Amino acid sequence: MTMTISNDVKRPESQALASAVEALAARFGNRLITSQAVREQHAHTTTWLPTQPPDAVVMAQETADIQDVVRICAKHRVPVIAFGTGTSLEGQVNAPAGGICVDLRDMNRILEVHAEDLDCVIQPGVTRKALNEHLRDQGLFFPIDPGADASLGGMTATRASGTNAVRYGTMRENVLALKVVRGDGEIITTGTRAKKSAAGYDLTHLFVGAEGTLGIISELTIRLRGIPETIAAAACSFETVRGACQATILAIQTGIPLARIELLNAEQVRACNAYSKLTLPETPLLLLEFHGSEVEVAEQSRNFGEIAKECGGGDFTWTTKPEDRTKLWQARHDAYWSVKALRPGAGVVATDVCVPISRLADCVTETEDDLKRLNLLSPIVGHVGDGNFHCSLVCDVDNKEEMARGEEFMHRLVERAQSMGGTCTGEHGIGQGKQKYLKAELGPEAIDAMRALKQALDPQNIFNPGKIVPVG
Repeated sequence: MTMTISNDVKRPESQALASAVEALAARFGNRLITSQAVREQHAHTTTWLPTQPPDAVVMAQETADIQDVVRICAKHRVPVIAFGTGTSLEGQVNAPAGGICVDLRDMNRILEVHAEDLDCVIQPGVTRKALNEHLRDQGLFFPIDPGADASLGGMTATRASGTNAVRYGTMRENVLALKVVRGDGEIITTGTRAKKSAAGYDLTHLFVGAEGTLGIISELTIRLRGIPETIAAAACSFETVRGACQATILAIQTGIPLARIELLNAEQVRACNAYSKLTLPETPLLLLEFHGSEVEVAEQSRNFGEIAKECGGGDFTWTTKPEDRTKLWQARHDAYWSVKALRPGAGVVATDVCVPISRLADCVTETEDDLKRLNLLSPIVGHVGDGNFHCSLVCDVDNKEEMARGEEFMHRLVERAQSMGGTCTGEHGIGQGKQKYLKAELGPEAIDAMRALKQALDPQNIFNPGKIVPVG
């Protein structure tokens, strides 16, 4: 059994698809792949959403390849889906109408690094870890860290954020300019390397978060940061989840410049201990990181320690050794796999919401109460510095009654967040999985405006159809 999704997009005529595949084969040779295994690898596989593979995959190596795929597909009205590393969580890379997947992993060149201006120009297939490895010797890094080693093009398309967002922002704040292949195969340039501009519409941020529905990103200009002089990580246990959330709220309100602050509830700490071989106290936990000079880090940590004590926090466990910090944060990034190991053979769906920071404690505690009432297992982790938290719901996908409780839980979670002035997704995106919540959050007028943008930029509806805005 799988969760149901909207599937209101039409497949192209079989002859049109055959003609497009024939033209692509003539252009790309063995870089056009039609094997079942490869096609399924390029569809959604990470949660309960059903896998919907494309009809073929093209391995792009340069911008001209993307342009030619788009031109051929536009001629035959065949869908085109961009693919980075496939780590999105709401069905963004599924192909509900079939079509052609453009795999961008080979477009992985770092084109320019301007250390003095703190920016660089890259191709969309460059991954986060590869970029930071390249930048390290220059004393620079790219701070957006969603956990998975995602491609920067995919992170831009899904408006990714992650553990560093509380200090460094999300992809929205860190993308300066894009080059995007539009529906006729031509290139749109959305901006320059200047740190600000008042020239025309803000096209850059129109494409950031568009999930490949308006065009395909072929080049990015992104902000960089200097590697801090001192980086200190800490773990702090709390008596209750509410206490941990209140400490977070107070730290943000008093202006402590935290680089990272992550919440793990007791269930998640238990899972991380077992999977990552840690010995953390199995109570609600905050993982923190402070960046700056040695004096600044000492002051930040001291100030937070005072707040934590007021909110029922225990002693800090500190480390400045890179290998110890890496182990701690790797355990956080492996949270999904640690949850999956709790119940082998069960399905895990990762979902997220985000609320104003003042409502964080209420939202998390009410969510935990819901899990107890529904008798469900769903460890909670959160980028709580910006009000965003994730639930990893574990269910037997063959048990209809348990699945029904799981769907009820996720629906109530979204309604709760929206009623508190929050959103149905802080970073996973809409894709297919959360389309049904968008109208309630933004209203029909906003949905109509999105449809108008889609129609203007993609009149044939070939770019990643069936995502974000339902047809209708």
